[in-house]
Amino acid sequence: MVYDTAKLLANELKNSVEYREYTAAKARAVENDTTRALIAEYSKLQIRSQAAMIAGERENESLKKLQKIGELLQFDPDASTYLMAEFRLKRMLGDVYKILADAVDVDLSSLEA
Repeated sequence: MVYDTAKLLANELKNSVEYREYTAAKARAVENDTTRALIAEYSKLQIRSQAAMIAGERENESLKKLQKIGELLQFDPDASTYLMAEFRLKRMLGDVYKILADAVDVDLSSLEA
């Protein structure tokens, strides 16, 4: 029963406006090799920067690089649209996960940055 419901939810997510916009924006953004490489580097640096912040490092090289690449990507309409669509999709997934965790009284505060 729970797994069946999870499969229904997965299908709903896959058919959501957020997911459709994300996949369309991603397809446009990765057509350009330079943009694709910058997005990949941006994603890696996001993870490194988050890890550094969790470790208590305020100033680090990853964060500085992340900011510079972020500025470059803002000027590329396809990249900017993709990053915003990705943000909206991740926010929706986070909200769904929080709803599920709250239903079974699981504390997710350790996952927050």
